Formats: sequence, structure tokens, C-alpha cells
Amino acid sequence: MEIEAIGVVGAGTMGNGIAQVFAQAGFAVRLVDVATPTLDRARRTIERSLARLVEKGRLAAADRDATLGRLRTTTELDDLSGVDYVVEAIVEELAAKRALFTSLDALLGSEAILASNTSSISITALGAATRRPDRVLGMHFMNPVPVMMLVELIRGQATSDASVGVARGLCAALGKTGVEAADYPGFIANRVLMPMLNEAFYAVMEGVGTPEAIDAVMKGGLHHPMGPLALADFIGLDVCLAILTVMQEGFGDPKYRPCPLLRRMVAAGHLGRKSGRGFYTYEP
Repeated sequence: MEIEAIGVVGAGTMGNGIAQVFAQAGFAVRLVDVATPTLDRARRTIERSLARLVEKGRLAAADRDATLGRLRTTTELDDLSGVDYVVEAIVEELAAKRALFTSLDALLGSEAILASNTSSISITALGAATRRPDRVLGMHFMNPVPVMMLVELIRGQATSDASVGVARGLCAALGKTGVEAADYPGFIANRVLMPMLNEAFYAVMEGVGTPEAIDAVMKGGLHHPMGPLALADFIGLDVCLAILTVMQEGFGDPKYRPCPLLRRMVAAGHLGRKSGRGFYTYEP
């Protein structure tokens, strides 16, 4: 299957990064979001990202302009009609994703493939919301998308080999490596990462160490490039809570129970970098 036009739904941090890398790789990209300000912010973010690449000599100015020319933003889901492949990057909520996949299934041609950038939600459940479960899969990019080279590829119960093959081909076209994971809550990356972050939250709550001390130990003692609490702020504490909740409910295992401190911080709107305050404080 030859892919020419890509749809990306959701213009937040992950969505705008996904749109950028596809446009850089030569695909026509339609980036959809319900909020015009979010789309405007996404385009500015992409423009700044490309400008940095030009400044560093990693991208020619002409290629930057061509990339931006291949990117179209819209608030209308119907504008995705005719695209070959869609990557969903909306809020990490099963009901919202299923509703979107049902709408996309009705809108797109029968050959189109639907991928989700979900970091934890069942691909099988998303496929079941469509009439094409064989053409539904997970394509979990890492943040920041233009920098990170790995993509988790997740098969649902009915995902076909052909669909996974197309996704692998797209990863190669983006210069990224696709690694296949089974459809269990959290897949591989978050199955391993989130319990570690959650334990760091408990360590703060129980007074084992300050955020600075915990991050310093993990960086200096275990050679992590970023401490777990700074990383959680970068990911978004609300996203961490959503993933841990999916894992706790999916496995029924108390070891995935989100730390009460995390719940309290999210309730207070202290979401990390995106809100200016999490375990650390950030300049606006």
C-alpha cells in the first residue's frame, strides 16, 4: 500500500511533533484539532523546531519551506477524507478515542489505516469501535517526536500483518525504528517506566528525599539522562496519572496504584511543564 497523505488528529505536544516528522519526510499532512488556538500554537512550535534545525545546519532553508508547505491545519475532521493513514493523538481516554475511531471509520476509504499514539490504552478496544479492526494498530511515538528515534508498534487482536508492515515502512521513511509490542496495558515503554516514576512519587510523599535529591541519585548513581521527577513533569503529571490508572484497571494489580500525591497534584492543576508547576517550577 502506497501512503501519500497522512492525517494527524490532535495538535498537542505529541500531535504537532508527529505532524512535523511526517511533513519533513515528504508526506502531505493534515493536522486536525477542535481548537484553532491549539492549531496556531502547533504551527508556531513546528516553525520554531524547523528553524532550529536550519540554524544547526541539519536542514536546508528550502527544505524547511517545503515541509511547511506540506502541512495543512484544520478544525474539520471531514478534511481528512481521502487520506491514506491517520495517527490519532488526542486525550488519553478510551471513550474519546473510541468515538473518534468510529467517526474516522465512517469517513475514510476502506483501505485507510487507523493508528493510535496511545501510550497505554487497548488497541483491540479501539479496533472494535470500527469495521476495520485489521487496519487498526498502535503507533506510539516517544517525546519529543522529532528527536526520539523509537516507535512502539502495537498489534490489536485483529491487526493484520499487512497493516503492521505499512507502519514499519512509515517508521523507516521517518528515519525511526519500529519495535513491536503486545497489546497489554502500558505496552513495553510505560509498563517499565511508569512503576519507576510512581515509586519516585511515593518517595517524595513519604519524605525519603526531595525531588532534587531523588533525581540527583538516579542521574548520578544510575546514569539516567533525566531524573524521574523531572521526566514526569516533562511528560505531564496528568498523562502519568492516566497511564497508571489504565494499568491498574487493566491488570487489577495494586502495584500500579497511582500515588496519592500524584492524584492530589493533578487535582490542583500542577501538571508539570505544561502548567508551569509540578515537582519543579517552570518559567512561562
